[in-house]
Amino acid sequence: MAFKLVNFRPVGFDTAPSEIHVDDAGRVAAGAIDGAEVIDGKGAFLSPGWCDLHVHVWHGGTDISVRPEEAGRATGVTAMADAGSAGEAAFHGLREYVIEPGQETIKAFLNIGSIGLVACNRVSELLDPRVSVDVDRTLAVAEANRDVICGIKVRASGVIAGGWGLTPAKIAKRVAEILDLPLMVHVGEPAPLIDEVFDILTPGDIVTHCFNGKRAGSIGDTPQLFAQAKRLAEEGVRMDIGHGQASFSFETARRALADGLRPFSISTDLHLRNIKGPVHDMSTTLAKLLAVGLPFDEVIAAVTERPRGMLGLSGRDGLTPGMKADFTLFDLEPYGKTATDSLGADLEIAEMFEPRMTVIGASVQSAKRRAA
Repeated sequence: MAFKLVNFRPVGFDTAPSEIHVDDAGRVAAGAIDGAEVIDGKGAFLSPGWCDLHVHVWHGGTDISVRPEEAGRATGVTAMADAGSAGEAAFHGLREYVIEPGQETIKAFLNIGSIGLVACNRVSELLDPRVSVDVDRTLAVAEANRDVICGIKVRASGVIAGGWGLTPAKIAKRVAEILDLPLMVHVGEPAPLIDEVFDILTPGDIVTHCFNGKRAGSIGDTPQLFAQAKRLAEEGVRMDIGHGQASFSFETARRALADGLRPFSISTDLHLRNIKGPVHDMSTTLAKLLAVGLPFDEVIAAVTERPRGMLGLSGRDGLTPGMKADFTLFDLEPYGKTATDSLGADLEIAEMFEPRMTVIGASVQSAKRRAA
């Protein structure tokens, strides 16, 4: 349907129109369209569609993944990237049953481990890199699915890599280099040590769980590690929140922000083991970053233009005539309750993001925050 959107406050765009016209094809139109339905934004903020760069939505293909709609537009998110739920052995299923039918834009990081997260943390996808990683098949799957694969994923932490340390991350980096794709690396408990991981990264790569509070696995462990992380970010390595069940610390985030390290992107790492807490949804994650000191405009950039740009989607230019309509309408309201990080620490959240509506093409749907 063609429609006209009125009564909203644009944020995160290059322009600030008072009305947006969308045609029957779901494209932003240059002017009024006869017979278009009028949709009242009720004074809410309107931003480019929220984009979650780290979710797990291969429902049924792994034991931790949620359904894509649970991570998507029902809670204000219009685009997302599955972060390594599938390796080369089952990527065809993720594509056919999740990516292609999805209302949202769904892309994926391909796990360097062939089996992906089929039995997450019970059967490691990196049990033994000599048999767990098939470089030739991984390259073939990535080449055949370049339209939806946005990078290579590796979990470089001791509970996954075991005694192999940095080796799987080095293999994943080499595969990413061959494909000219970014590497997303999960950091946490050693081995390998986080500075060993940092040493193999180059601009465009992504460090997810960047503000984790795991001892001997956090940028907050020493001043030298923090300085290295800050330098890498300044050079173009992308620091991603990836909140998750065990990977976000209020204290690490607060100290990093106070010392000038800003995240590239805010993501949830949403899956079955954290959807009922401490993550809940994107709204709650955004509110946590706002509460620890990330300015509102930076929060919006970290959930819209930056991750969307990495996925090749519209961002600040999203109101340009001819662009596919892709928006999130939301309010920022007084809250005054506590939220919990991955270590069990509580923090009062003064203001909460409340999604109201998403627009994807010619489709308009209501949205709301998942109740904590």
